[in-house]
Amino acid sequence: MNTIIAFIVIFGSLVFFHELGHFLFAKRAGILCREFAIGFGPKVFAHKKGETVYTIRLLPLGGYVRMAGEDPEMTELKAGQRIGVVFNVAGEAVHLIVNGRDRYKEARVIEIEKADLEHGLTISGYEEGEEELKTYRVHREALLTEDNLSTQIAPWDRQFNSKTLPQRAMAIFAGPLFNFILAFIVFVLIAIIQGIPTNDPMLGKMTEDGAAIEAGLKEGDHVLAIDGEPMSSWEGIVTVIQDSPGKELTFDIERDGEQMSLDVTPTIEEAEGETFGRIGVHSPFEKSFIGAFTYGAKEVYFWTTEIGRLLGTIVTGQFEIDMLSGPVGIYAATDTVAKSGILYLMKWAGVLSINLGIMNLLPLPALDGGRLMFFLYEAVRGKPVDRQMEGMVHFVGFALLMLLMIVVTWNDIQRFFLQ
Repeated sequence: MNTIIAFIVIFGSLVFFHELGHFLFAKRAGILCREFAIGFGPKVFAHKKGETVYTIRLLPLGGYVRMAGEDPEMTELKAGQRIGVVFNVAGEAVHLIVNGRDRYKEARVIEIEKADLEHGLTISGYEEGEEELKTYRVHREALLTEDNLSTQIAPWDRQFNSKTLPQRAMAIFAGPLFNFILAFIVFVLIAIIQGIPTNDPMLGKMTEDGAAIEAGLKEGDHVLAIDGEPMSSWEGIVTVIQDSPGKELTFDIERDGEQMSLDVTPTIEEAEGETFGRIGVHSPFEKSFIGAFTYGAKEVYFWTTEIGRLLGTIVTGQFEIDMLSGPVGIYAATDTVAKSGILYLMKWAGVLSINLGIMNLLPLPALDGGRLMFFLYEAVRGKPVDRQMEGMVHFVGFALLMLLMIVVTWNDIQRFFLQ
């Protein structure tokens, strides 16, 4: 149960921050955001606030912000069509009812001659019982109802494609950007809570069954020398210990102003065919509020380059499908990390957030990076790509990504649960 909660919190937070980036910069550009969704598929929860519907959907495979103009807009009103229209006190149409108008007693029936719900914001037609053609103003936030579904109209200046290229690009780039910002915040919080790793020749926290604690060493001991060799850094201490599996070492330490010597025998450990020593001591930490921000930036840089290096194996031909993990693989890894404590879980969340940001920036159709590539092409060409062609490319890309997700998920199930 704890793993399920941890997975939901972590995965939900990553998706939420990603979509929050899209949402905030779209709103900043004046784009009408119809829906802010976490997950795909059927709605589990929905709440409308302002002009946006906030939803949680059944399949936890991501999320989206539905911006006006990205998809085909609402039903087009055609000449000869009879609709119900509700007006406000200023004489503006605030509700257009395509069907089911009988349920709206205040609606006036109008036979449409011409409608412009994007630029001119007018409808022209004949009111029931009259022969005179009239033109009515439409409120910028009018609703259009069809089949019991009401949708706010989107004037052209509220649609995604009406915005400048930099505004559109920023609304898309902000998603991955917020994943990096989230990772930075997480790493800063870790540094504030536990401190910043230092390279001082000091001993940090110790494992309960380690050789160090059995020999009498304590957290905070200043290591002066090991077997007579002066120690000036934590890395130096680690090197000596790892190179001495099963060999007794004499630690000259200083504790509370007093110097003493203690004998420690590193246990013999083996990994990837190599043998090394271990005494069960973690690196030392120091508290620094300002340093925590530097640590956060360094961790973001480190994990960005590490994930980038892994992706580089695609180019070199060393990449294998087993190197990918889907939700099932992430769940299994979260279960392992959760057993190590909250700080390890936080670090795992930070790494996942960076990974999500990088993956979304890949220049693949249906991903943010693919959309940014179309914007780059538009900037060079001087005009946008045909919307239908771009939509088809993204549709095919999304289908292929879903297929890859299925393959990866099945691979994860075999790897973690069927072995």
